[in-house]
Amino acid sequence: MQSVLTILNAIERGETTPRAAVAQSLDTIAAKDAAMGAFVALPERDKALAATDGAAGPLAGIAVGVKDIIDTYDLPTGHGSPIYAGHRPASDAAIVSLLRARGAMVAGKTVATEFAYLQPAATVNPHDPGHTPGGSSSGSAAAVAAGMVPVAIGTQTGGSVIRPAAYCGVAGYKPSFRLIPLVGAKTFSWSLDTAGFFAATAADAAAFVSRLTGRPLEVEPVDPGSLRVGIYRTSIWDQADADTRAAIELAAERMTGAGATLVEIDEPPALAAAREAHSTIQNFEAGLALGFEYDHHRDMLSDILRSALEQGRAIAPDAYDAARSVARRARHETGDLFRSLDVILTPSVTGAAPRGLSSTGSPVFNKLWTLTGNPCVNVLGIVNAAGMPVGVQLLARFGRDRLALSAASWLESLLAGAEVGAQKS
Repeated sequence: MQSVLTILNAIERGETTPRAAVAQSLDTIAAKDAAMGAFVALPERDKALAATDGAAGPLAGIAVGVKDIIDTYDLPTGHGSPIYAGHRPASDAAIVSLLRARGAMVAGKTVATEFAYLQPAATVNPHDPGHTPGGSSSGSAAAVAAGMVPVAIGTQTGGSVIRPAAYCGVAGYKPSFRLIPLVGAKTFSWSLDTAGFFAATAADAAAFVSRLTGRPLEVEPVDPGSLRVGIYRTSIWDQADADTRAAIELAAERMTGAGATLVEIDEPPALAAAREAHSTIQNFEAGLALGFEYDHHRDMLSDILRSALEQGRAIAPDAYDAARSVARRARHETGDLFRSLDVILTPSVTGAAPRGLSSTGSPVFNKLWTLTGNPCVNVLGIVNAAGMPVGVQLLARFGRDRLALSAASWLESLLAGAEVGAQKS
């Protein structure tokens, strides 16, 4: 994988140039993407490199994949749907304007599932093309995992950053809700949609977002002796497979072995209820956000999306308001957990990426934390006996993104090369 920090340090030392770094990414895309299917639109190489010649800023030389529900004025934005084939926005989304202003280059639009929902797209998993890369930020995760770009932007409404990051074996960072603007991205659920980032490591993700936003998010040393870690198996622990359970136990063992204090957490009833409220909020808002597409292009929607929109349109406003009240209580309850904890360890996914491309996998271990808005990081390093990544997730108090990233970077160092499970037939 390409590293944001390695590239930026090499440019600073004069060992390469922004143009050469971007050219390497474009060349790797050209060499690999036909087999991977991570990109749906690419810039003209000569024009992209010419623009890089004049680039300045803290991210000059960084080629970025941008999820295809995020507007770009110079590349089509298709939202993963035939309804928007060839659609050319008149302007960039706010996050794209920001990355260009910081000197980064849009290396292409990465494949997204249909309107960032559950209908699988064409991208395959870089570790094994017979397995899903996850979704909905399929192309963003795969592009980073395959070494085509050092960083890619995705979004998460349920589990669309953490899940594909776990399946593809990269760092996935979902910031605190609204830390990053999503103006100019296709809305699915305005209460849940959150920008996210994929990179080779948590430190790379932190370095990129720090330079992008101007916020102090770079990883800093963690003192294990003062770190209080909550292990949160949740009330749906039975949905985690043997490899995921083993990965959580291994991560907990490595952290306590390094000096951290481990605290077992029973899931509060308010958080279990909030997990169910997520679907009510998501589908109600999607039924409104995609009302035009449903009313005018219903026959061009997948069955799974059409069904979700119909469910959302059937939800009464008072049921939606009740679900929002549940969500508010859950956010308060989550804040209470962090009175005695620094970070929480919990599964990223139910297991390694499923075989086949007919599903993007389950977001069941992600959607609660999207609802509460906490910063989450998929921590890479563990693989199963078949060599497929098995992710674990760290989250911190709302607004403590730097702690989440720093703890994740520390845990990465403890888990490097770790393996769980037995060889499957």
